[in-house]
Amino acid sequence: MACAGALRKSRPNKQQSGDDNITAALGEERPTSDSIDTTRRVQAVNRPKPDDFFKDWKEREALAEAMIPIIGKLNRERNVAVYIYGRPLANRSVIDIMKAHRFVRQVEGNELSEFESFAILEAISQMNLGPAHLDLGKITAAYMADSRGMTAGDYVAEELQSMVGSHDKPLTEPQDVVLYGFGRIGRLLTRLLVEKTGGGDVLRLRAVVVRKAKGANDLVKRASLLRRDSVHGSFKGTIRVDEETNSLILNGNEVKFIYANSPAEIDYSDYGINNAIVVDNTGAWRDTEGLGQHLSCNGASKVMLTAPGKGDIKNIVYGINNGDISSTDTIVSAASCTTNAIVPVLKAVMDEYGVKHGHVETVHSYTNDQNLIDNFHSGERRGRSAALNMVLTETGAAKAVSKALPELEGKLTGNAIRVPTPNVSMAILNLQLEKGTTKDELNNYMRSVALHSPLQQQIDFTNSPEVVSSDFVGSRHACVFDSKATIVDGSSAVLYCWYDNEFGYSCQVMRCLEDLAGVQYSVYPVT
Repeated sequence: MACAGALRKSRPNKQQSGDDNITAALGEERPTSDSIDTTRRVQAVNRPKPDDFFKDWKEREALAEAMIPIIGKLNRERNVAVYIYGRPLANRSVIDIMKAHRFVRQVEGNELSEFESFAILEAISQMNLGPAHLDLGKITAAYMADSRGMTAGDYVAEELQSMVGSHDKPLTEPQDVVLYGFGRIGRLLTRLLVEKTGGGDVLRLRAVVVRKAKGANDLVKRASLLRRDSVHGSFKGTIRVDEETNSLILNGNEVKFIYANSPAEIDYSDYGINNAIVVDNTGAWRDTEGLGQHLSCNGASKVMLTAPGKGDIKNIVYGINNGDISSTDTIVSAASCTTNAIVPVLKAVMDEYGVKHGHVETVHSYTNDQNLIDNFHSGERRGRSAALNMVLTETGAAKAVSKALPELEGKLTGNAIRVPTPNVSMAILNLQLEKGTTKDELNNYMRSVALHSPLQQQIDFTNSPEVVSSDFVGSRHACVFDSKATIVDGSSAVLYCWYDNEFGYSCQVMRCLEDLAGVQYSVYPVT
């Protein structure tokens, strides 16, 4: 994986800009050279074990603590986001930063310590950089592998020279965003939008549209739902309720709450909102006619649907066909959580082995559409208690695959089983390949894809024999490939893919949202 000169300006695939965790190797053993594409990775320098582990820890802890204000200032004042092998460092604790360094062991097969990375970070902070996404871990590993006899400062100056003095912003002006709905996906998108506010010159969450709930304290209750989540934990920051202006102040971001029963009742310009992208996460409308209601509102210009779109609406799986998003599109769909989970893996397998046909079985956590106890439901079986039963139901994900991968049209069937867990699902891909392989060969290929390919943000990889569904809560990937469960017999393969159907999907929606807004960053390194 060559790092030198690897700079470009483009619509950011977040795997290029280092938006997310490169791999969630939960409890994994150290990778061997056989399990990683050694022709593409950067090998860190061997570090001897310290004589005094406690002293070593305290010294590295002090360096990690010193990194926090540097990272924060870069993010806040220059819109420079810093990562370690895809793990974001802004607004992270000392322990989070140290764990991110330790994590590099899973990727490069060796330690990356704060002793090396701090000098690189200091050098970066002293440069007059424009807005960018920089992977501190990868530039540090590249320097350790071949410094070319330069100091850290000289090396960084040469590698990032094209970014110096740049005043090009990711957008010419901040993009207003409105969330239509405040359910599971709406609240997670709120967290992500606030987290990624940075200097405030990219995406700005301006309003949330909901129906007025019965009873008092509507805004207070909605704030509470955002503040505490039984699955995803507490909100990272502060929430202030301003009932006088009907707003929530989220880490300094004022977000208006607009009460309406339909888009026809709303004029966003009344709230100082203009040219907004409306993210409809209600699922109430899924065709052009229904979603077009949002475009009739003053102050709204585009719509993003967080469900599969119908008719001629583009269904986008980020990392696969997000290049289909054009500046003239006004309505696009981010497809479904399951489609986002399976399409990247299918694409990777298809490219290397070919796919004759297959079946997709999803073991899916229950959703709000189901009943907690037996009661009437218009859908088959979904009226039975979600908390007590496995519920066999249908999924359109197998058919929806062809909207992102036309080559698989008519080749896949699918079904779903809803199970009594609140989050994290699994897709089981039973595939007939065009080219035979072995379990080890396929797993090694998928590890390489997860670590070094353009799909590294969509596909994560684990070879731990101990992981279970709750370990993947909060995964920012579209899916996590479970190599221990892989079954291969010649041209027959059964693949198991975990996915956080709430947060992982929300991250994919965010990536689509940035593309729809036309966000562009300089990134280092480019995959």
